[in-house]
Amino acid sequence: MSHRNRIFTTLFVACLFAPFGIAAAQPASPATTAKATFAGGCFWCVESDFDKVDGVISTTSGYIGGKTANPTYEQVSSKATGHFEAVEIVFDPKKVSYEKLVEYFWRTIDPTDKNGQFCDKGAPYKTAIFTHDAAQLKAAQNSRDALEKTKPFKAPVVTEIIAATTFYPAETYHQDYYTKNPVRYKYYRTSCGRDARVKELWGAQAGPLPGK
Repeated sequence: MSHRNRIFTTLFVACLFAPFGIAAAQPASPATTAKATFAGGCFWCVESDFDKVDGVISTTSGYIGGKTANPTYEQVSSKATGHFEAVEIVFDPKKVSYEKLVEYFWRTIDPTDKNGQFCDKGAPYKTAIFTHDAAQLKAAQNSRDALEKTKPFKAPVVTEIIAATTFYPAETYHQDYYTKNPVRYKYYRTSCGRDARVKELWGAQAGPLPGK
């Protein structure tokens, strides 16, 4: 086909489909949001911590990593389903990178505790990074490797990195608990020793404390 005929054919096809509103395929635009999932003990606290981060659009408390579909809080807290309490985070990659979220996560938890977090012990309260694709897996692994070399404490990092499975949102009363029940939440967080332990581990590197 000559160059002129190719031009004619292209114009003919364009005119043929134009009345029907059919346009040439356009490259897919990059995603405007992304997802991250972290288990850091009590999901009320993880939710509160990440709501402070610029670029985080939403946080949802829930359960992940277990064997029971649609688990209830009672089932998960019985430690029989294998689920972690976790928070699913939707964020704007243009404002905050996944790498920055992982770095922040480390500094809001005790990554040396293999049995849970602070006053909460057992499988539901263990720490983990649940990755959603190969890029997140690599970023999380690189971050953990770097942390082992730079951490300001001697104990090893035991936080797991796990491929994300189905995330089940927790019951409505758990969502935004720290804003719905500020007095009870503050008492729980203080009495559980979360901020004191994070400060002990990380010192000046600790993530922002509540209200700061």
